[in-house]
Amino acid sequence: MQFSELGLSDEVVGAAADSGYTTPTPIQEQAIPIVLQGRDVLGCAQTGTGKTASFTLPMIDILSSGQAKARMPRSLILCPTRELAAQVADSFERYGKNCSLTKALLIGGVAFGEQNLQLDRGVDVLIATPGRLLDHIERGRILLNDVKILVIDEADRMLDMGFIPDVERIVSLLPRIRQTLFFSATLDRGIRELADGFLINPKSITVAPPSSTAETVEQFLLLTEAWKKRAVLRTLIDREEVGNALIFCNRKRDVGIVHRSLVRHGYDAVVLHGDMPQPARTETLTRFKAGDARLLVASDVAARGLDIAELSHVFNFDVPTHAEDYIHRIGRTGRAGRSGRAFTISTDEDSRYLQAIRSLIKRSIETIDLDIKDQLVRGRTGNARKGARMVQEQEQATGMPTGTPRRRERVPPSVPKNAPTTGLGDHTPAFLLRPARPGVA
Repeated sequence: MQFSELGLSDEVVGAAADSGYTTPTPIQEQAIPIVLQGRDVLGCAQTGTGKTASFTLPMIDILSSGQAKARMPRSLILCPTRELAAQVADSFERYGKNCSLTKALLIGGVAFGEQNLQLDRGVDVLIATPGRLLDHIERGRILLNDVKILVIDEADRMLDMGFIPDVERIVSLLPRIRQTLFFSATLDRGIRELADGFLINPKSITVAPPSSTAETVEQFLLLTEAWKKRAVLRTLIDREEVGNALIFCNRKRDVGIVHRSLVRHGYDAVVLHGDMPQPARTETLTRFKAGDARLLVASDVAARGLDIAELSHVFNFDVPTHAEDYIHRIGRTGRAGRSGRAFTISTDEDSRYLQAIRSLIKRSIETIDLDIKDQLVRGRTGNARKGARMVQEQEQATGMPTGTPRRRERVPPSVPKNAPTTGLGDHTPAFLLRPARPGVA
């Protein structure tokens, strides 16, 4: 089946073709005709299946007739993260280029003045994160009385991040007669109960089991010790033909640690985390998408919704504590029928998380061995100058420090008069001269 057979206008079909798409994915094939009919949709599709286009394409056609009023958008799309909201906005830009629709993106980290100017002109499509939208509502800058279409995207992530009370408050301000499109990567009992409160007689569409991983992604597992993980990661990057790659960490603190370690060793890596100001986050993604940096180190929240063309690899520096996150992570590669490779670095403490992942995806993950001797003996000196230069360039490009910790002078503790000496003619405690534990930076 072709996009031209789904009931879309020639303008939208042409824009999709210009973006390289002529054949719809299963979620698009099933959802687009239903959306065009004006029915509510409860859609379940894993990441990388073309879910965003399944609602943006028909919405463009529906909204092509009519005109927006100032501060009264005609449609609203709620997204859990800034990056996902920006991705949806990009989709409207591409697919709506042959139509005269206006849009506004309301996300944190951007000045209110700029967003107010967009709202005052009137927008057909409003794309927002819940928190920033409520800020505008409380300031009296926006009214939702004219919303005809509501999209709740990544509802499972909204639930995980605690945004549901905000979403419910926003929905209470919308007209009761509207079309609602509700999308989630999972449809457990909690999600279904949530959907029941927003939808009226919806058409349920599930295109793939939410517990499945794409067949186009090769999956590998490496078992090691915690202190060797960074050496394992660098060895993998050196061994693999990495075009570009996402590196996932569970904790924001570890995102910074892994990024700094890679940069010190001369790798062209950038970082993405929730504490970065929006201009810096935008600059990071621009550099990564343009190929100025091969490696992007991020947490699950920061990387949610990223759509990087032809991403070759995903590296799980940490085993995700939620099995569903494993599917979302490795789904960043192997998209649109392309092949990809995913590597997960694990320690003995991760065994229960690995078991949960295997139970969810119902398949084994090939365990491989890796010789990391070269990385363990390689010191920082060989790449120190290059790493320092890359740190400086990133600080200049993003306008913020990368977070490289400064060295502190170690002040030796006071030593009692009768303390044992090291035999070197001073009173340096012996424990200060013990050899360091073998490890990596």
